[in-house]
Amino acid sequence: MNQRLHLVFGGELVDPQSTQFRDTSQIHMVGIYPNYASAFAAWKAEAQRTVDSAHTRYFIAHLHRLRDEEREVSPTEELGG
Repeated sequence: MNQRLHLVFGGELVDPQSTQFRDTSQIHMVGIYPNYASAFAAWKAEAQRTVDSAHTRYFIAHLHRLRDEEREVSPTEELGG
């Protein structure tokens, strides 16, 4: 079974309507997770922790898509881990 690695990261944005970070040296790397479900749980925890900061936002990057660009992943595979 292939790994479906996901990176959770975030930080303060220049504008809440954009995805440009105010200071890239201050990006918070939450961690790399073996599946979407665990990445989503980590993302949700960080998003809830920073809910009072309108300029702070967290993201989930699908690392396995970068690694396996030639192979398309179905949504059900994505959730299954």
